[in-house]
Amino acid sequence: MADVDVLSTPHNIQVSEVTCDSFRIAWEMTPEDSARVTHYFIDLSRKEGGDQNRFKHRDVPTKLVAKAVPLPMAVRGHWFLSPRTDYCVAVQTAVRQPDGDYLVSEWSQVVDFCTGDYAMDHLRQLLDKAQGAAGRLLRFSVFYRNQHPEYFNYVRTECGGVMRPSLKDNSGSHGSPINGKLHGIFFSCNTEFDTGLPPNDSPYGPLRFQIPAGHLLNPSTHLYFADFYCMYTAYHYVVVVLAPAGSEGDSFCCSRLPLLDLASNPFLTYNPPQKEGEEPVFCHASDVILEVLFTEPLSLEQGTLAQISGHHQLMSLSTANAKKDPSCKVCNISVGR
Repeated sequence: MADVDVLSTPHNIQVSEVTCDSFRIAWEMTPEDSARVTHYFIDLSRKEGGDQNRFKHRDVPTKLVAKAVPLPMAVRGHWFLSPRTDYCVAVQTAVRQPDGDYLVSEWSQVVDFCTGDYAMDHLRQLLDKAQGAAGRLLRFSVFYRNQHPEYFNYVRTECGGVMRPSLKDNSGSHGSPINGKLHGIFFSCNTEFDTGLPPNDSPYGPLRFQIPAGHLLNPSTHLYFADFYCMYTAYHYVVVVLAPAGSEGDSFCCSRLPLLDLASNPFLTYNPPQKEGEEPVFCHASDVILEVLFTEPLSLEQGTLAQISGHHQLMSLSTANAKKDPSCKVCNISVGR
């Protein structure tokens, strides 16, 4: 008689169809239990420091109580899951008794999984937010990259004078698909309102490599939106990717990032000459700081290198591995930070 009041422990836990904010979960139980189980208890926690989580005692309320449905069961929105985050999950099954109490199984084994990057739909939500912050377009003529002398000495002596793409760090939105996956070279193109020229100040170093805008932004280049974020300041950053059509970077971006129209987008535009003898027109957004990631190697011989005269310790503007402000209503979407 005692056996009737015991539920088997769920086993063979399977987590599938994992996105940045959802997953599906299934497990196995006896046919007898499948017929009488009324509820599932699911306990999910971030995996911290690689240690296995310790789940609640069987008679302590769990994080999610769901009515029994056919498996696999979709789980989304219950914990505001974050992208690219390691989680641990375990399940109990339960039968609700006439008195309102539950007969519950033992906890299953703990299963680890990691959530994914932002999907295209999430990036389009972020793009919509970024469009509202971009401001009017201003003309510019060069892309530039500020660094310390040691960087350019290394490029000359160890790389044959060629700047090579490096792996994108984890700054910005945690779910951006380019973080830790896409190689590129970062450039700026923002200009000063009063001069129309690049600013003299830089948080990255006193030497500036400048290259004509048309070398990177032209009809044979694809432009992608990658991120929109801030770092607990009034400044907002937009990350765009410039990838020559057919390149390895272009292949990476085409299925992961929204493609922008070169002539009509709110961040970075190229408009061809209207008449013979005229030059193309290049414009950048005025109210955000654009970070432009170019996916291919570039020779120093394609541009010029010179010292800038401003200050070089404005580290509050440096974004290396900077964390996005999760409370900002301007640049966050509802699927994690």
